[in-house]
Order: sequence, then structure tokens, then C-alpha cells
Amino acid sequence: MPKLKEHVEEEIEIPFREFHLNGELIIPDEATGVVLFAHGSGSSRHSPRNQFVARTLRQRGVGTLLFDLLTQDEEEEDRYTGHLRFDINLLAERLQGATKWFHGQAPDSLVGYFGSSTGAAAALVAEANGELPVRAIVSRGGRPDLAGRALPKVKAATLLIVGGEDTAVIGMNEQAYAQMRCPKELRIIPGATHLFEEPGTLEQVAEIAAGWFEGNMQ
Repeated sequence: MPKLKEHVEEEIEIPFREFHLNGELIIPDEATGVVLFAHGSGSSRHSPRNQFVARTLRQRGVGTLLFDLLTQDEEEEDRYTGHLRFDINLLAERLQGATKWFHGQAPDSLVGYFGSSTGAAAALVAEANGELPVRAIVSRGGRPDLAGRALPKVKAATLLIVGGEDTAVIGMNEQAYAQMRCPKELRIIPGATHLFEEPGTLEQVAEIAAGWFEGNMQ
């Protein structure tokens, strides 16, 4: 893999002991770091919302690594049972594995996490229990409350973004926010529902997230 100062754009396979996970790694020239995406319930690396955010980050000079947290067989199983998408420890282990793989490819790169829905909880648990440093975390419409006892152990600067009309999730984020001891901020996007489908709301998420990573991945 080229050095971080060079442009990278490739489909990747992240190896685990008995399987691999598919992903895409895109790093613009002179990137300040790379953000790994942890998608939410029933989603994949092709999530249009995460892809939109990823494009915005790259335009601002931040690399992105989007990958599937589940294998194809697991996705088929989860489509019927729905249980794996809420297995936060499993998802966190997958994110830690992807982080270790990327660190092996680019050991000098700064790393951040972007998590949505249950993926946000996985990002927080992965950072709290991981061995490698993570500079910043952004949660979009996330369930940080599902990180449980890991919340006070999170060290990375963490931004929680929630839609103003997503009242139940606002409460869950406020509860999690109160337990966190790291540098943190809670931003509420007025008029937005859980998926940020309202005009202009996802653009706000992307710009706010980009600013957070720029400010904390240095």
C-alpha cells in the first residue's frame, strides 16, 4: 500500500482468522488521517448516507475506510433474526480487527471512527477496549447507550449528532453523554428525524463531522 501522502483508492479484503470482510479504502493526497465507518442495523458499506458523509470527509482531506461488519452468510442470517446487528461486542471486535489491519498497512496514520445506529456503540466499545489509539469518534443517530460500561472508558474526542425530531434517541444520547468523561459534544440537528432524510440535514451532519475530525485528528 502507498504511503498516506499518496492517493489510495481500492477494494480491500480485511483478513480475520476464518473469514474476511470486504471494504473500500479511499485516501486523498496529503490526508490528515483515515476514518473507519461502523454502519448501523441491517446496513452495509454501501449505505448511501455513510457514503455521502465519506465523500464529504474526503473533500476535506480525510481518508475513509468503509467495510462490512458481517460476512455474507452472517448478513443472510441476520436478515431473518436481527440478532447480530445488536451484538455490540461482536461488532466492536470486527472494528478493532479492521483497525489493526489498517494500522499494519499505514502505521503512521491517525485514525477516527464514524458510527451510526448500533455501529456507534460498537465504535465506542472498540475504542474503549482497543489497543490502538483513536483520535476522534462521531456518532450519527447512534445508540451510544448500548456501549454500557465502556462509556466512562472512552478516551477519544466524541461528537454525538442526533436529529431534533428523533426524541427517543435524543434521550438515549443524553444518558450516554452524561456517563462519558472524554472531550465530548452533543449536537442536535433541528427538524431532522432518525435517518436525516429531510433536505439539508445530512449535509449538516457531514460538515459538522468533517470539522470534528479536522479539529481532533492532528
